[in-house]
Amino acid sequence: MTEAVKVAGVLLTGGASRRMGFDKALVEVNGVPSAVRLAAAMREVASPVLEVGPGRSGLTTVDEGPVGRGPLVAACAALPALRAAGHIGPVLLLACDLAFVAAADLVLLASWPGSASVVPMAGGRPQPLCARWSPDDLDAATVLVRRGERSMKALLARPGIVFVDEGHWPAGRARRVFADFDTPPTWWPWA
Repeated sequence: MTEAVKVAGVLLTGGASRRMGFDKALVEVNGVPSAVRLAAAMREVASPVLEVGPGRSGLTTVDEGPVGRGPLVAACAALPALRAAGHIGPVLLLACDLAFVAAADLVLLASWPGSASVVPMAGGRPQPLCARWSPDDLDAATVLVRRGERSMKALLARPGIVFVDEGHWPAGRARRVFADFDTPPTWWPWA
């Protein structure tokens, strides 16, 4: 773990994978299941690191409850376990279908100056499922879930979030980092 970075990590591996037709967490990248690969990257940067989902990563697992309630609900499912482990700071949130995220990408988010939430932008769209979320925004997420929200869009509307453009990643890296399994580009081996 990087010494200067004081973040926890939450890897989301749940969901129904309806568009894929099979479990995204098990898709192999260079012979390693996505969830296992991302768990290793998160362990280099964050502590504690938890998985919310069915237990595909080798991390300590938190049950998200009924599948299909959305990523906002899944992210909030980890908060009691993180607090029980003594973590009350920011959290790196990462979805398992962003399989090309590396530890260096997570360090960039974790070490971003200030205490605000940090959400990358790719192709003009926010990437809330590969982001650093502040304790205040995580508390707000819990309130949003209690009100019936399920989408990360509700959380993105909060003031003070830092949106980081693609220029902060090495040339061309953002395209690969934020490519998810739902829209496979031509350079994927199975495309």
